[in-house]
Amino acid sequence: MFIFKILSLFPLWSLYLLTDMVYLLGYFVIGYRKKIIFKNIREAFPQKSEKEVETIAKKFFRNLTDSFAEIIKSYSISAQDLDNRVKIINHHLVTQAIEDGQVIIGLQGHFFNWEWHLLQMTANIEKRCDVVYAKVSNPFFEKLMMTIRTRFGVDMVEKEAFQRDFLKKRNLPRLIVLAADQRPGNRDIRYWTKFMNRETAFFEGAEKLAKRFKHPVIYAHVHKPKRGHYVFTYEIMDQPPYEGNPDHSITDRFIHLLEANIREQPETYLWSHNRWKWKKGD
Repeated sequence: MFIFKILSLFPLWSLYLLTDMVYLLGYFVIGYRKKIIFKNIREAFPQKSEKEVETIAKKFFRNLTDSFAEIIKSYSISAQDLDNRVKIINHHLVTQAIEDGQVIIGLQGHFFNWEWHLLQMTANIEKRCDVVYAKVSNPFFEKLMMTIRTRFGVDMVEKEAFQRDFLKKRNLPRLIVLAADQRPGNRDIRYWTKFMNRETAFFEGAEKLAKRFKHPVIYAHVHKPKRGHYVFTYEIMDQPPYEGNPDHSITDRFIHLLEANIREQPETYLWSHNRWKWKKGD
């Protein structure tokens, strides 16, 4: 842990020098998950040439290694420096809902850099926030990521404990953040639909939660204007009353916004994850 703390004190540009070497080694020598990365991009963008697919893959890998530097820097980054690098547009959608005594659900895909989004949100929105997460299996990295993520006061809720935690705090106005594009486990699959040209399984916990307890839902659109800088734009996806809405309406809306976000800057999405591991009918 100490070495990460020391490294985090270095200027970000110097950490990028280190991750530039990681990029060269990981992409051109080791070939980290290149088979999965290329397969995912090819199938998501069948109209693109092999050269275009390779360009996206290289840019993605650069973003992936840049995120290592940014996560290390997160250990000690100041609120002011974070404010210069991460902009949140329409954050009033969250603060106003909480001031009105509501619970609001926030959905985002796995774009770079979701860790900085979390820190900026909790550092500057100054409102209560719960983030549902999957526990890291390695105890050292679990402790490291918890130390980083909770620097500005967020409550991390492990997904297995979320239902109990939600009921305990049911009437507490706050933002609940979910990464709704994670791959469900085989036992958790309830909904299949088309996503990036493939039949894809989705969790529907956010939709069920929103509709049952009448909570509004926002989407966080991600844009990376340049290295080390991010813009997150919040927009209302849906809000009560939900009576008469078709099944899967919130999930389908999320998928629509997620796909548009990916097509805008495909290199910022997490292509190295084996998102399409499960096939319909398995």
